[in-house]
Amino acid sequence: VQLQASGGGLVQAGGSLRVSCAASGRTFSRYAMGWFRQAPDNEREFLAGINWSGGITTYSESVKGRFSISRDPPKNTLHLQMNSLKPEDTAVYYCAASERRFPVTTAREYEYWGQGTEVTVSS
Repeated sequence: VQLQASGGGLVQAGGSLRVSCAASGRTFSRYAMGWFRQAPDNEREFLAGINWSGGITTYSESVKGRFSISRDPPKNTLHLQMNSLKPEDTAVYYCAASERRFPVTTAREYEYWGQGTEVTVSS
């Protein structure tokens, strides 16, 4: 499966942004999906995951209650809605797909990655 992330940009603190990930290639619905981010000099951080049907989600404590992951199987698209953004949310955001059983919460468990989209939150 090939993944292409989009939707990043510059937003003020307290604002909202939605990043998306378009999937192509193999059947989108067979994969558990996730969003990660990586800030300079930091490791890639798990943010949110969703199972193949979109019925089950999991979130890291750092974004729980502010971010929401969803998927649109007919459109082969994954989304991350980000609300109440903070300057510390500034990072490159990556979508990823895994053939493992949900929940999948570590980067090494994901086999396929998008190229990343940059999100900058100004104070």
